[in-house]
Amino acid sequence: MALVDDVKTELASIVDEPATVKQAQAATMMRFGGGLRVVQKHIIVECRFDNLEAAKWLQQTIRTVYQHDALLLKSKITTPQGVVDRFIVRVMRSGGALALQSGLLDRHNRRPVVGLPTDIVSGNIAQIKGAWRGAFLAQGSLSDPGKAGKLEIACPTRETAMALEGAARRLGVTAKIENVRETSFHIRIRDSDSIERMLLLMGATRTSREWSGKRVDGESRGKANRLANFDDANMRRSAKAAVEASEKIVHAFEVLGDDIPQNLRDAGQLRLDHRDASLEQLGQLADPPVSKDAIAGRIRRLLQLADRTVKKREAEAKKQAEGEAKASDDSAAAPKTAPAEKAAAAETKVAASSEA
Repeated sequence: MALVDDVKTELASIVDEPATVKQAQAATMMRFGGGLRVVQKHIIVECRFDNLEAAKWLQQTIRTVYQHDALLLKSKITTPQGVVDRFIVRVMRSGGALALQSGLLDRHNRRPVVGLPTDIVSGNIAQIKGAWRGAFLAQGSLSDPGKAGKLEIACPTRETAMALEGAARRLGVTAKIENVRETSFHIRIRDSDSIERMLLLMGATRTSREWSGKRVDGESRGKANRLANFDDANMRRSAKAAVEASEKIVHAFEVLGDDIPQNLRDAGQLRLDHRDASLEQLGQLADPPVSKDAIAGRIRRLLQLADRTVKKREAEAKKQAEGEAKASDDSAAAPKTAPAEKAAAAETKVAASSEA
């Protein structure tokens, strides 16, 4: 079983959420899993899933939360990977009522919503987590550890992708919309730390730990391979830049001591603690997370503050040295004046005696 199946099975086992959260998750599953269609002027809700437990969760929630009967069917489809099972949840007789209750039909004009229901988009954080959980159960995929990190959800419309993007932002995770084809939109999270955070927020605690552990092992092997082939010019330049940046930050800490704004100190310490991380990764590791431009700006201001402090101290030292040199010259010139005056006085006395 692929790890993504483990994630979906774990998410589908979450059953102790409040009714509003279950409604947010169920509505999103229906929206992303297929949604509404009209058969002989009757609205039918029909959703397809690649995970049996996800389909069972939706069927049970429709029965217990919305009080409608739902069928669970199984079909087989042919894909490039071979014949696979798909699980269908279908609501026939009360499809229209369910669509209104879930918000998939606008309550004012009775038209299908193009994005997600307003109650979900403007809901609380628990509902936002439920919406992401539902979208992942319906159309989510996760890269295997050791490969380039990617958590991805196929979205039925651009509006649904935008809704998920905004929901992720409310959760403190950066997700981006990618237009795969002209009418196909995907929401993607590529940063490994952000993927782990989203898995935890959705509720996949166990599989998040498993994915993270395998990812770290893969990254360690990759790092060993990169070190073994360190002749690569780009890596050598990157390593040199990382070393230089760390050395400058250490020097800045030594120069400034305790006189450093806390946000600049935190940014510098993040760079020292994670010397191989990119600026985007450092931004995600910050508390709270910030953009890569923000973390780069803080490190730059830290180094500039240290440079100004060094220049100020050098100017003060130079000024002090000049003052001490001038004082030394004045003290050295003072003893020479007295003998000259004495000699002049003696000459005056001699001249006076001669005249007498």
